[in-house]
Formats: sequence, C-alpha cells, structure tokens
Amino acid sequence: MKKGSIIILAVLSLIILIVWFNCNPFQEHKMDSISYDLESLDAADIVKASWSSSDQWGTWSNGGYTLYNNIWGSGAGPQTIWANSYSNWGVWANHPNTSGIKSYPNCERQVNRRLSALGSCTSSFNCTVPGTGSFNTAYDIWCDNYAYEIMLWMNWRGSVGPIANSYNSNGSPVAEVTNVSIGGHTWNVYRGSNGSNAVYSFLRTSQTNSGTVDIKAICNWIRNRGWFGDVNLGVVQLGWEITSSSGGMDFGMNSYSVSFN
Repeated sequence: MKKGSIIILAVLSLIILIVWFNCNPFQEHKMDSISYDLESLDAADIVKASWSSSDQWGTWSNGGYTLYNNIWGSGAGPQTIWANSYSNWGVWANHPNTSGIKSYPNCERQVNRRLSALGSCTSSFNCTVPGTGSFNTAYDIWCDNYAYEIMLWMNWRGSVGPIANSYNSNGSPVAEVTNVSIGGHTWNVYRGSNGSNAVYSFLRTSQTNSGTVDIKAICNWIRNRGWFGDVNLGVVQLGWEITSSSGGMDFGMNSYSVSFN
C-alpha cells in the first residue's frame, strides 16, 4: 500500500472514532446516570421531617412532649430544628466560634409532681454529636417554678463548663462533691447560681452518648443534702447547649423518653 493511502486511511479512522464517541448511546446513558445520581444525592441530603423550624422560638408538640428551637443567646448564627417525633429529632446549627451559649434546642416533658408524691421518674436517650465545636448534651430539670435548675451533663466538648460557687486559679470551676454515684451514673457535682436561680450541675466522670438516668434519685440526693426541700418537679428537658458550631454541624437524637408515675 502506498504511503499516501495509509495516511488517508488513518485520517478517516480518526474521524470515525470522533463521530462515534460523540454519538455513542452508551456514553450518553452513562452521563445521564451520573446526573441522576447527583440529583438523588441532593435529595438525600434534605431532611424529610414531619416538622422543622428555623424560627428563634420555634416549637412543636408531639406525644405529650414539646420541642423548642430556643436560640436564646447573643451573637447566634442560623439554626434549624427538625423532628419526626419527640424521640427522633435533631438540629443543624452554624454558630460562630465565640464565647457564650447561643442556644439550647431541646425536647421537654412536663411532670409537675412533688417529690414526696412521685413514685419514679427516669429518662433514656441515645444521641449523635459532632466531633468538633463547643457544646454539651445535657438534661435541664426545673423545680419549684424555675427556682431550682438541675443540669445533667452527659457529654461535652470545647470551651464549656458548669456554674460553680468557686473557681481555682486557672479559672476552672471547683466541684462541691466528686465521684458520687447516683441515678445509675458517677458524677462530679457543682453548685452555684446564674443570678436568677440555683443551679446544680452533675457532670459524668466519663462521657456517653446514651444511657438511662434515675431523675428522682438525683432529686432525692439533692434534698437529702438540704439544698432544697420537697420541691415540685416541673419539667424534664434534654438537648444541646451550643456555644459554637462554626461551618454548620448536625446534632441528632436517635431515641428519647421520660417516664414517671
């Protein structure tokens, strides 16, 4: 074959390959599949919840519980709470990396019983939290019309700490009682005031994302120390005190319940 014929055949072959690549139905189908997968991924990223709210004081009632978005601190960023039920809910929050609590999204159940008339009161939970940021996962239990606040810190990270009556030379809070086992957990206990009410903070000696707490046992322990009397146990709340979650972080409650009689 002459050299000129070889060149012509090579050029024709190249043209055929280019046309085939641009018109290949299999290649088009492959690109369609990629576009479809991307669209599905975008849809999967959207939380399809029964309720959601980005309002500062957004609330929703379900099954005898009430959920609160509760963005109460200054300098807060955007936050959205969502829920499928009182036991399956969560929050996306994007609060700046500054000091001070920005919010306490939570789920509350009213009890409204005097300790002496309360047979039992327990709560169970299972949650998922970010690996960065500053926050705690905490119960907030209110007694005698918000005169007494009991906080149970189950886990925490970053620049957060409890209210106390005294602080050491490094500015760290000093516990009133250490390594005390009550209500199914071992705690360091801090006592102080926020200027409006007494605050008793129980910080687990080891952190956890799940468990069951005997709330009545903790209230009785406080009463036996003379820190309050036969108080009315008003409400039990569980949520996250978020100080910072820069860039946007997800907090999730996989299960949660409060039982009493």
